[in-house]
Amino acid sequence: MRLLLVEDEAEMAAWLLRAFKQSGYVSDHAPDAATAESLLAGNDYDAVVLDLRLPDKHGLALLAELRKDGNRTPVLVLTAQGSLQDRVKGLNVGADDFLSKPFALEELEARLAALVRRSRGRSHAPLQCGSLSCPHDSRAFTLGGTLLQLTPRESAALAVLLARSGTPVEKSQLSGKVFPADSNAGPDAIELVLHRLRRKLEGGDVRIVTVRGLGYMLEAITPESAAHEDTAH
Repeated sequence: MRLLLVEDEAEMAAWLLRAFKQSGYVSDHAPDAATAESLLAGNDYDAVVLDLRLPDKHGLALLAELRKDGNRTPVLVLTAQGSLQDRVKGLNVGADDFLSKPFALEELEARLAALVRRSRGRSHAPLQCGSLSCPHDSRAFTLGGTLLQLTPRESAALAVLLARSGTPVEKSQLSGKVFPADSNAGPDAIELVLHRLRRKLEGGDVRIVTVRGLGYMLEAITPESAAHEDTAH
């Protein structure tokens, strides 16, 4: 099992990471939301353990963005004193389970195992736009039944665009999903990634367009849309 622990308290994080390792889990640690976003964009996890009180963003805001982007990774939320308000908000934005601090390690691990079992038993329809398709929790994109050969950055960008097909994605948001938080990539680096993606989508029935002032959008090419000028340059 591969886990992502999102926890800013150093002692708590160190304790949990040691415990996960002893139980045979592979785990990554994010001390803040920005690091978590970067790790989630580049890796597949069986589950996420999410603390709500992060230094740069509330945990539920991070969870809401995760679900909005189409990520269905099971998320167990750690709550302080079992706050009812946190639980209600968490359910509304897509939390899968809750555990109140302080907690027993055995209960945490049992809940995580149950979450992963339920998740693997679900049947999700693949993400789809035109003939572009990708199974949930996968980076295997096919266009017209042919597997696309994509770099990790191209896959990350296309995953976000496909999850929100038909809706513009802001340039800064897309860049944040493609490049790690500590990357030296400039503000226009995402345009090079999109240029390469557009070339690999040529000949298919989907395209990436630039929506002026709003960002980038993946859309299926229909007779109506093909009649209009393609603004993706």
